[in-house]
Amino acid sequence: MNDIKCSKKNFLIRKAVKEDGKALIEYLNIIGGESDFLTFGKGEFNRTVEAEEEFIENALNKKNALFIIAEIDGKVVGNLNFSGGPRERTSHVGEFGVSVLKEYWGNGIGQELIKYLIDWSKNSGIIKKINLRVRSDNKAGIALYNKLGFLEEGISKRDFFINGVFYDSIAMGLLID
Repeated sequence: MNDIKCSKKNFLIRKAVKEDGKALIEYLNIIGGESDFLTFGKGEFNRTVEAEEEFIENALNKKNALFIIAEIDGKVVGNLNFSGGPRERTSHVGEFGVSVLKEYWGNGIGQELIKYLIDWSKNSGIIKKINLRVRSDNKAGIALYNKLGFLEEGISKRDFFINGVFYDSIAMGLLID
């Protein structure tokens, strides 16, 4: 657990637990309507509380997965989910997604979640590469990932389709040594 100060309030970063399932579903349904940079939109996150609890437990039981949340006064304000490959040949590399409630954008919460992932990866003894994909017009996200050492590795054309418009994504990666 890490207590971190942001301009609004202190926030806590901790590993998710099964009991976070309901709060995470509520959080994900809010953020889906707050940003077009996510892989799901408003009303598209259709997982049940039970399925979310199982998802959390599965992440907790894998040595190459991490599921963390940022909270303020017990309220989920951000999360990061990372999962490594399921087989020996790919278990050392994985991809993550990160999000923060719009009300808390610009306070360093996303950056701290990613830094936690990087530190965890360095200490995991397993993870040797972290991947992500980001919409090519998400300038703030790309700048943050570059700041944290991620390098651009390629472009996927028409990777997102939102409101009748295609968007490209950029594949980025960070080597862990």
